[in-house]
Amino acid sequence: MSSIPTKVPFVNLYLQHQPIESQIAATLEKIIQHGDFILGEALTEFETAFAAASGVKYGVGVACGTDAIALGLQACGINPGDEILIPANTFIATAIAVLEAKAVPILVDCDPETALIDLTAAETAITSKTKAIIPVHLYGQMVSPSQLLDFANRHDLIVFEDAAQAHLAEREGYRAGSFGKAAAFSFYPSKNLGCFGDGGMLITNDAEIAQKMRTLRNYGAPSKYLHAEIGSNSRLDNLQAAVLNLKLPYLEKWNRDRTDAAQYYNTLLEPLKPKGIVPIANHSSSGHIYHLYVIQITDKSSINRNQLQEKLTKEGIQTGIHYPVPCHLQPAYQNLGNPGDFPHTETLCEQILSLPMYPGLSNTQIEQVVRAIS
Repeated sequence: MSSIPTKVPFVNLYLQHQPIESQIAATLEKIIQHGDFILGEALTEFETAFAAASGVKYGVGVACGTDAIALGLQACGINPGDEILIPANTFIATAIAVLEAKAVPILVDCDPETALIDLTAAETAITSKTKAIIPVHLYGQMVSPSQLLDFANRHDLIVFEDAAQAHLAEREGYRAGSFGKAAAFSFYPSKNLGCFGDGGMLITNDAEIAQKMRTLRNYGAPSKYLHAEIGSNSRLDNLQAAVLNLKLPYLEKWNRDRTDAAQYYNTLLEPLKPKGIVPIANHSSSGHIYHLYVIQITDKSSINRNQLQEKLTKEGIQTGIHYPVPCHLQPAYQNLGNPGDFPHTETLCEQILSLPMYPGLSNTQIEQVVRAIS
């Protein structure tokens, strides 16, 4: 079988890493020589720098974004049995983290234009057990902070931001992670700010939450061999923290590159809207940092999403689907809902397609993608 040469990859991390390759090597070598691998100076430096860049006081590095949510909810005072509102249109990790915190995820449908959580639908899901809402800043676009804060104040709820795809995203004068009680980030390699493995962080302005999070991530021990909480082993190691700290000063430039690429996609795709090819709406202007660029192949299109993806693959253009199966229809999580419960989410899962997006994606490559779609 002959392989199809890739003309436009879905992600190209080499373009980010190649210019700073020697700096990365020197940084890692320094840590290796020093032998400072766990809870060391490099981690503290990155925690401080990323929190400041996000507009908050404290950062606590953990092993992954899922742990940042699960342990973060516990640090915020969420108790077993508490109900947490989450969008049905999210990666399964959001639901898994709520369950790991021994809370109960309550799914809410999404806005069909932005794919973000629908706060009007969330109103109807509130019960006496509802304690928090987790807005997922999906694809790099934030949920409206003003609307969330108003919603939370009216219902006395904690806002815990899932900002795994929204590093330095902005909306209404807020940066992602800066307006909730706390927020979780992922540093998975393909994120806008990614490490060389798994990694995550909780950020907050609350000193008590930050200190409890430090305890929970380290076996529940505020000091060595004294275990005050039932915690976990979830620590962002120094090698990863050092790489992230080295890359952090480039993040705003990389985000602008993504935004520029998205604007060019928008321009070229505009004539295809009447034919059923519709980009997910941006209500954040330049504050959307486009972790993913997602289009919707609607019923007006002459072909469906799967047919289009197959044709693009044959053209050497890699694409993704984020996400093809909603949380409540996953085999392991069907207790979260039934088919038809969240119609906007279910429709999007059948129609969305993520196009190539990364810093360094050229206009020529974007033209190739849109030409192939046309």
